[in-house]
Amino acid sequence: MNILQDLEFRGLIHQATDREGLEKKLSEERVTLYVGFDPTADSLHIGSLLPILCLRRFQQAGHIPIALVGGGTGLIGDPSGKANERTLNSKDIVDEWTEKLRKQLSRFLDFDAAGNPAQTANNYDWIGSLNVIDFLRDVGKYFSVNYMLAKDSVDSRLEKGISFTEFSYLILQAYDFYKLNQERGCSLQLGGSDQWGNITAGLELMGRTNGAKAYGLTLPLVTKSDGTKFGKTESGTIWLDAAKTSPYQFYQFWINTDDSDAVKFLKYFTFLNEAEIAELEQKLKDQPEKREAQRQLAKEVTELVHGTEARISAENITAALFSGDVTQLTQQEMEEAFKDVLSVEVQQSEIPLIDLLLEVKAAPSKRQARQDIESGAVYINGERTSGLDKVITEADRLHGKYVVVRRGKKNYYLAKFD
Repeated sequence: MNILQDLEFRGLIHQATDREGLEKKLSEERVTLYVGFDPTADSLHIGSLLPILCLRRFQQAGHIPIALVGGGTGLIGDPSGKANERTLNSKDIVDEWTEKLRKQLSRFLDFDAAGNPAQTANNYDWIGSLNVIDFLRDVGKYFSVNYMLAKDSVDSRLEKGISFTEFSYLILQAYDFYKLNQERGCSLQLGGSDQWGNITAGLELMGRTNGAKAYGLTLPLVTKSDGTKFGKTESGTIWLDAAKTSPYQFYQFWINTDDSDAVKFLKYFTFLNEAEIAELEQKLKDQPEKREAQRQLAKEVTELVHGTEARISAENITAALFSGDVTQLTQQEMEEAFKDVLSVEVQQSEIPLIDLLLEVKAAPSKRQARQDIESGAVYINGERTSGLDKVITEADRLHGKYVVVRRGKKNYYLAKFD
């Protein structure tokens, strides 16, 4: 497959300008392309993962990717898909976030590749030096208000109101494409489906100024079959920064993918080939209870984002919690595994099991605690405990600090001893 055929197989082409011309250009020469990422937080999230991986796919196909971080447009705000104006952050904050995003993006692209090393760019380098007269005379005059009002990103906001600040974003992004074309020979912009208007505005600007032939390609909006928002969980957004979303939490997000989404996400987010994906799809049909497609998905994406060591650790934690044997977890894995579990600090050096169950809120009363112990529903560090007179001592602590209480199959509680 060529790169566009691969994207087609994966369902990654939503819209393209001059598809035939783009395919011809990609087959005949090394193309420079870019995706823009605005620093609206100190980390990217998995909503950004699709365009990032598409840059990587193009690089593996021999082309030159540019990861543009919008240090300039990040100070303005993009109206696309937003119900309200974006909060405007100070330049110091945007600069700090821009640098963090640049470092994150460098994990996915090869900046030392022979022949087609990846590049980064910051649009503040050219937007920051623009003065209002030059901007209006050299750029703004090429865009009619009618043209801008017809764009979905603007039209969707007209009823509730849109400031001139965000209204101007479309022109600034068009200017990004123009500058990258002029200075780096960039002739292709990728983006989410909501970026179509901004991308075509860049083509419009080039057509009216330097006459350069360039192309745009948008990716589909990632949706889940159950209607819930992709990239969101009960605990919040799934970030690419391990300090914000741990590798274990990240792994769990993918392994909990619904059967109806598993194959689609394998195509979107992994570099497995068509035959490998077809094999996993068949296994999903034949033995869905084994969840092999989800396991492979979680393995591939976690390793891609966090590395092999973090992926292995996430698998270890998952296996330990599934089997109930938590004694093999390292202290770091223990802390990561129970990050979102109710934990209680216990002051006594020794405590009767019945009292501990009340302390960690695993039982509402001593009577219920006794019933649970007698019925074999209580586990301490993975071992069923049925003795009513059991006392938790220092010998029961994992890493000298933790006691893991489990009630039933899935209800975990963590006791931390000082």
